[in-house]
Amino acid sequence: MPITDGGHVRLTRQQDLVPSDRLVDLTATVIGVGAIGRQVALQLAAIGTRSLQLIDFDTVDESNITTQGYGGDDVGRLKVTATKEAVLRLDPSIHVNVTVDRFRARHAVSDVVFCCVDSISARSAIWRSVQHGCRFWSDGRMLGETIRILSVADDQGRSHFPTSLFQQSEAQTGRCTARSTIYSANIAAGLMLHQFARWLRGQPIDPDVSLNLLASELTVA
Repeated sequence: MPITDGGHVRLTRQQDLVPSDRLVDLTATVIGVGAIGRQVALQLAAIGTRSLQLIDFDTVDESNITTQGYGGDDVGRLKVTATKEAVLRLDPSIHVNVTVDRFRARHAVSDVVFCCVDSISARSAIWRSVQHGCRFWSDGRMLGETIRILSVADDQGRSHFPTSLFQQSEAQTGRCTARSTIYSANIAAGLMLHQFARWLRGQPIDPDVSLNLLASELTVA
């Protein structure tokens, strides 16, 4: 049944696209709530996810207002705390668990994981830790107006994803926070949520999607 709030049916218009019954017993883990991760958390809340786990150690600085969607009053606060409050403003009935730390192997995560960290080395370490217990994985990467989304939910994805984990020294110079816009982050999060929705519907997902906004080029592998 659609979730109701104050007598208003909240999820009716998306019901054919995002099956709410599949979300009831799922917890989604978001690792990193910076540019992409904050938008992922908010979009997960908006589509009706009932339980969220947010993992990040960082605090909000002034540049995060324009590039990550934090408020002026959030400056100096923990990103997980500010994001939790934003999620609960959307839906106070969502259960939100926060971990104030970098991801570490000892941290238990759910079987739905959104990886939104800055470095290849961090992605590699997280993947090594969670890959065997993860049913759905989506990794969002962004530099300026170039976006890449890698998702895993089957054997094809599990074979393909490790090929994207090149050495950190081979990575393009800079982090996603070094050259970032809120619109690129929102699009990246939307592409990740689209793959998640396909998985919820039992449809095949795309293991590798690249979007170059500047060149208007979309590549799906």
